[in-house]
Amino acid sequence: MALGSNTKFYETPNHPYQGERIAEESGLLGKYGLKNKEELWRAQSELRNYRREARDLLGQTQGDTEAATVEADEFLTRLQRIGILGEQDALDEVLSLDITDVLERRLQTIVYRKGLANTTQQARQFISHGHITVDGSRVKTPSMKVDVAAEDTVSFDSASPLTDELHPERAEEQ
Repeated sequence: MALGSNTKFYETPNHPYQGERIAEESGLLGKYGLKNKEELWRAQSELRNYRREARDLLGQTQGDTEAATVEADEFLTRLQRIGILGEQDALDEVLSLDITDVLERRLQTIVYRKGLANTTQQARQFISHGHITVDGSRVKTPSMKVDVAAEDTVSFDSASPLTDELHPERAEEQ
């Protein structure tokens, strides 16, 4: 594939006008502060790829190949590192994951959950305006997946005016 070629990293719904699906998508957009449905469809495609890989690995491990077991362990470790799976979860539990499991690991959601922003939309704005750092590095991508190890390092940039506790846009302490 050549550089710059137009390739979507998500799949759109098969039927564009399904009231129940549209209502569910709108609820997720509001809850997680997503910019548009494309971001939701990207997360759904990511989840679909995880499930597909888990099905393939489950099929390979039925044949008891040692290489498939090593590959499955690497896959589980990757999902545990980004926090989609827990430490004790097994490969077949990937198939029962929900879209919210993927959306909860976005930087935008983590900034909101840590109380650095009043709303998910405000968290998105803080990130895109460069007020948030992860592990000491400024990040401007709200959709970035945050590793569990790096979750505690999410904070305001030291050069940001939002580091002042009295800034009017800062989240009220609960």
